[in-house]
Amino acid sequence: MGADFGLIIPPDDIASYLPGSAMEVRAVFLVGFMASGKSSVGQELARRLDWDFVDLDARIESRERQTIPEIFRDSGESGFRLAETSALRHLLTESLQRSSVVALGGGAFIQETNRVLLRQWPSVFLEAPVSELWQRSLADGIERPLRGDSEQFARLYAERLPCYRQAAITIVTSGKDPASICAEIERKLQSWGTGAVGSSQISPARSGTGESQ
Repeated sequence: MGADFGLIIPPDDIASYLPGSAMEVRAVFLVGFMASGKSSVGQELARRLDWDFVDLDARIESRERQTIPEIFRDSGESGFRLAETSALRHLLTESLQRSSVVALGGGAFIQETNRVLLRQWPSVFLEAPVSELWQRSLADGIERPLRGDSEQFARLYAERLPCYRQAAITIVTSGKDPASICAEIERKLQSWGTGAVGSSQISPARSGTGESQ
C-alpha cells in the first residue's frame, strides 16, 4: 500500500477525466454486490472530492414511498427493477445538477438497460471475496430480500460477477479501509481519463437533484 493512500486529490485534478463545461455534470457510479461497501465508500469519496453523494436505493424509496423490502414484497423483483431503472433514468436526465458519486444497488448494473444508460459515465466495481461479503451482510443489520442462505448468496454473486466486470474500473477492497479504497479510485480515474473519456451532458435548465439486492 503506497504512502500516498491518505492524500486527498484536489477536485480540479480528479476532474481531468471528464471535460468540463457549463453544460456538463461529472459523476462516478459505484457498482458491486450487496455488502460491498458502495454506500460507505461513496460517502467518503464524495467528501474527498466535495461532490454530492447519491444513494440510488434511497432515491427509489423516496420516489415509490416504500422501503426496498416493501417494494419486493408488493411488486416482486420485476417491479423493483422497473422502479430502479426509472429512478436511474430520472437521475441522469432530470435531476443530476451537481457533480456526484452515485452508489447503485447490488442488482442495478446487472440490468443491460441500466448498463446502456451508464455507458458514457465512469463505473467502479468494488470487488471482494464472496465469503467476506457474506460475513459483512450478516453483520450490517440491513434487510436484503435476495440474500438467502450462504449457498444462495454465493450462487447469486457468481451469476452477477460477469456483469460487474464490465465496469470501467475494478477496485479490490478486501482488507482496505474506505480512505485507502477512495485514494485508489481517484488514481485510477485519473489514469482512465487519459484514454477514453466518459461524460454526459445535462441541461442546467432542468431541476431536481438510495443498498438493494
